[in-house]
Amino acid sequence: VLDGLDGRLARALKGTSRFGAELDSLSDFISFGVAPVVLLYHWTLSDLGGVGWIVVLGFSVCAALRLARFNTGLEETDQPAWAYNYFTGVPAPAGAGLVLLPMILSFQAGETFFREPAVVGAFLMVVSGLLVSRIPTYAFKTFRVPHNWVLPTMLFVGLFAASIVGAPWATLTAVLFAYIISNWNTLARIVFE
Repeated sequence: VLDGLDGRLARALKGTSRFGAELDSLSDFISFGVAPVVLLYHWTLSDLGGVGWIVVLGFSVCAALRLARFNTGLEETDQPAWAYNYFTGVPAPAGAGLVLLPMILSFQAGETFFREPAVVGAFLMVVSGLLVSRIPTYAFKTFRVPHNWVLPTMLFVGLFAASIVGAPWATLTAVLFAYIISNWNTLARIVFE
């Protein structure tokens, strides 16, 4: 949420600069490319030894490449019209959330399959590949709430906030699966065509 607001706030205050954009990318890299995988390494991937470090560093490199591609893509003006509503590859914040999915699931299911270092490592490699892939993922840039849906949307946001407080792991799981499903159609079309 804060990552989405900082850029909008800077633009609204007319306080944007090239230095600020690069500093924002560095902050994003630490927040989304380093912190989640260090957490996963200490949680279970350390059991893989050097292989665990390779997987963790691979994700961090992919996150850095993803952010670099995003920054260079901002300067491209010859993109097709549909590209405005899509990111190329999974964005770094979504990738950070996705790699934590096995940990979140283990909090609900107990010390089972989801804590296995090989499972977490394999899942981490898949998400790393999605970060640097060319798969278009919906950006929600033009998403607007129609006037007649404002009240139901406010009710949903209130229920969502209550769910985060009351059942955080189940709510985060639902959000991450909703994100996967929202992009599943694009992914399936690319894979199966």
